[in-house]
Amino acid sequence: MNKLHIILFGVAILIAVIFLSFSSERMRSWQSGYLRVSNPALQAGSAISGQVEKLQKGLKTLDELEAENAALVASNNELRAAGQLLGDLEGENKRLRASLDYRERSAFKLLPAQIVSRDASSWWNTAKINRGFGQDVETAQPVLTADGLVGRTTTVSKEISIILLLTDENCQVAARVEGTNEQGILSGQRVAGNATPELVLNFLNRDANLQPGMKVFTAGVSGAVFPAGIPLGVIKEFRARELDGQAVVEPASDFSKLDDVFVVLGSK
Repeated sequence: MNKLHIILFGVAILIAVIFLSFSSERMRSWQSGYLRVSNPALQAGSAISGQVEKLQKGLKTLDELEAENAALVASNNELRAAGQLLGDLEGENKRLRASLDYRERSAFKLLPAQIVSRDASSWWNTAKINRGFGQDVETAQPVLTADGLVGRTTTVSKEISIILLLTDENCQVAARVEGTNEQGILSGQRVAGNATPELVLNFLNRDANLQPGMKVFTAGVSGAVFPAGIPLGVIKEFRARELDGQAVVEPASDFSKLDDVFVVLGSK
């Protein structure tokens, strides 16, 4: 053992002897003083440790946050879908109520029907409905909506019938302009460069004073398929030609999205 080690060993023994010589009361006093000095730091450390523990407990993992966000997004989408469905149901309810009201007020005996199919190649020419001779449907019966005339039945089977639409050039209707003596033949007409045909009222007087907005109805001539008074549309434009006049008519029914229709079975 070298000299330094001997000196350090002696100092350690001396310190031990000094501490052992302290009385119990003096030791307690020394310990109390130490605690008074160190207690604030110990309390601060304990408080910080507690706050850190609480913060760690309050924090969520990234996976938990992502799962919570996904649940919120799904819930929001469900609420939006439910709102859209409610709006659709309300619209459907209003439409059906309007159809029922029209059926009750109509002077005709009407059979409700639905458009079940339309071929893209003949969209403006024909449509199929879910009614046939099993429901007393016959050929050449008028078909209409609550807004106006749609066309007439052609081929009829037991449960399905084909309608020749008013927008087809072969579906010709005797028509009159409300508030005038003007009468003519209404039919569909293809327009160059336009996929949607227009309705034209031909054989009018070339000097007829027809204005936009005038209403057009079926004339109901003797022996005709269509009874008088069914709305066809309103005058959109009048053209004076060399021998007669021609009016472009805005249709009363929306032929781009036909859905519920009525077959006219006769008068009430």
